[in-house]
Amino acid sequence: MNKALAALMFVAFSVPAMAQMTPVGLWKSLDEKTGAPKSEVRISDQGGVLTGKVERLLREGADPHAVCDKCTDDRKNAPMVGLEIIRGAKQAEGKTVWEDGKILDPENGKTYTLRLTPVEGGKKLEVRGSIGPFGRTQTWVRVQ
Repeated sequence: MNKALAALMFVAFSVPAMAQMTPVGLWKSLDEKTGAPKSEVRISDQGGVLTGKVERLLREGADPHAVCDKCTDDRKNAPMVGLEIIRGAKQAEGKTVWEDGKILDPENGKTYTLRLTPVEGGKKLEVRGSIGPFGRTQTWVRVQ
């Protein structure tokens, strides 16, 4: 009986931790040079495909009514708040990595190949944008 109870307790406490090993949720993006918060991005799962939208601008002096004037696709002149910056990421089979999507850098209007990797038990998210072998990785912090 004690073994069954212990097993049940283990499952009960490990399920919430496992649920966090996903990019789904609200994240704070940080400036890699200064460490200052840039924005909050909400990543959602829609049928196994992830999308991410800017929910709030956090930079000091950021214009809440700013638009993506450097975007060149359907997001051209779309408001920054609500802007979809992540599209099409899917979980790699058998891994806690999401790939095959695209991420938009609204500061330059460029779109990059995307790789999302939850780390530190899902408290942080490594966000890698690349073109071919060149790219950069940001670490985002989970808000919720």
